[in-house]
Amino acid sequence: MKPSLALSGGANFTRNFWGKYQTSFKRRFSVPSSSSYCFNPIATMASASGFGSLVWFRKGLRVHDNPALEYASKGSQFLYPVFVIDPHYMELDPSAFSPGSSRSGVNRIRFLLESLKDLDSSLKKLGSRLLVLKGEPGEVLVRCLQEWKVNMLCFEYDTDPYYQALDVRVKDYASSTGVEVFSPVSHTLFNPADIIEKNGGKPPLSYQSFVKIAGEPSCATSELVMSYSSLPPIGEVGNLGISEVPTLEELGYREDEIAEWTPFRGGESEALQRLTKSISDKAWVANFEKPKGDPSAFLKPATTVLSPYLKFGCLSSRYFYQCLKNIYKDVKKHTSPPVSLLGQLLWREFFYTTAFGTPNFDKMRGNRICKQIPWNEDHAMLAAWRDGKTGYPWIDAIMVQLLKWGWMHHLARHCVACFLTRGDLFIHWEQGRDVFERLLIDSDWAINNGNWMWLSCSSFFYQYNRIYSPISFGKKYDPDGKFIRHFLPVLKDMPKQYIYEPWTAPLSVQTKAKCIVGKDYPKPMVLHDTASKECKRKMGETYALNKKKEGKVDDEDLKNLRRKLEEDGHEESTKIRNQRQKLN
Repeated sequence: MKPSLALSGGANFTRNFWGKYQTSFKRRFSVPSSSSYCFNPIATMASASGFGSLVWFRKGLRVHDNPALEYASKGSQFLYPVFVIDPHYMELDPSAFSPGSSRSGVNRIRFLLESLKDLDSSLKKLGSRLLVLKGEPGEVLVRCLQEWKVNMLCFEYDTDPYYQALDVRVKDYASSTGVEVFSPVSHTLFNPADIIEKNGGKPPLSYQSFVKIAGEPSCATSELVMSYSSLPPIGEVGNLGISEVPTLEELGYREDEIAEWTPFRGGESEALQRLTKSISDKAWVANFEKPKGDPSAFLKPATTVLSPYLKFGCLSSRYFYQCLKNIYKDVKKHTSPPVSLLGQLLWREFFYTTAFGTPNFDKMRGNRICKQIPWNEDHAMLAAWRDGKTGYPWIDAIMVQLLKWGWMHHLARHCVACFLTRGDLFIHWEQGRDVFERLLIDSDWAINNGNWMWLSCSSFFYQYNRIYSPISFGKKYDPDGKFIRHFLPVLKDMPKQYIYEPWTAPLSVQTKAKCIVGKDYPKPMVLHDTASKECKRKMGETYALNKKKEGKVDDEDLKNLRRKLEEDGHEESTKIRNQRQKLN
């Protein structure tokens, strides 16, 4: 195996980098050196027959800059690249509200399969292949270690709670049988545990403090292994039910039942092509400023759309970081964090670190950084929002784009999240989070939960009076309503002066446009001006309670506050109704 080094950082990179990484990661994750293990008979047999390593792919679905793959292949006689089809994530669930499994929409499952197919193709060009198994990953990995008698298990470190629990089981078994474990941090620029340690044992809760504490990542000057001339061959695989990467149909899905697929294809090859195209325009990269993007651009999105590739690790965030830094060196002037492209990578790091250091990060209750808010429970309203039937074309078009494409612009995400929570409907951010978690192809546990807390003003951001208008916000980017007409064809003939508020169009105009509001397209489920004022009132009282109780708001407090908010809301409605009657 001969790695090719595409980015410079030191002439003796291979030797020095891996010597440093072995020391660093063994210290960080308490992985003892191979010489310190008491090898049992199984491990002794493996040594006698040849040194074998298993690299377990979960995220990190790439060949370039993959420390786990690099370490597993160094000095190994045999290499076993493994991916496990996890039924809890992939198995068809006919009862779900959209095609897919119980955990994921079919767009993300398809994106994952495309990524696996591409990885398999890359491995085959290097004399290897991807060994695909199916089952509960922990059980499958134990069987693999038993059957193949490997000396080393390598996999990318993952901060998600699901993998944290899974990895403990697998590491414990490997250690008990004398198998060395190497689990490097390479999905992120920083090790979240290091940042938390630097901050006195707690995660920094603001972007500015995070950036100050984090400094520059070690990868900034590291030489990254980008390709290989070959990989060690696969050894005997026994009878473990190994297969090729399955198709959707083989997993039980019907491709012909999906009217429109996401236009974004999965895989490392696609990720690197998209990266190359994005950074080829150095002026665009230098001037990128997140708040100024166009959320209505869909034929050519106003962003890189690299988030799903970073989510699955088809693209190395460390390589992306180095590419951006190289561009910044070549231009006279460029934007800076938090609004620059590099700043967006650091937002990702911020949320990963905060999520890793905050128990119950994905919940309101028991989450020390999340304000306790008496959100409404309204399943009908939630379903209308989810299905793109709120009666507000800008909101509905975004949600239809999500349903069809599994993606939308970050400002579009802000609009629909605000509308659901503190802007109009006052519905729990956890319920919106669940919809995004299912449908987004770039759904990421830390980032998704962090953004929903942010946009609901439950944490990080507290200016609850700043609300996105479901009418005027989209109109300033797309006055003709091209975005709405594309994703809501029922409104394609509506005149542009009514496209954002079709309920205001005269009946004659609605008839001519073949769209009768209340029949062909729903009436607004709430009146935005009234609903937003009500939400602000509720948020104000909720903030006051959280301040009074110093954040220690319990279920009884929420129950009492909910009752008070409902009574006050009823009195306000009665007052408004009486005022109208006097005017008439």
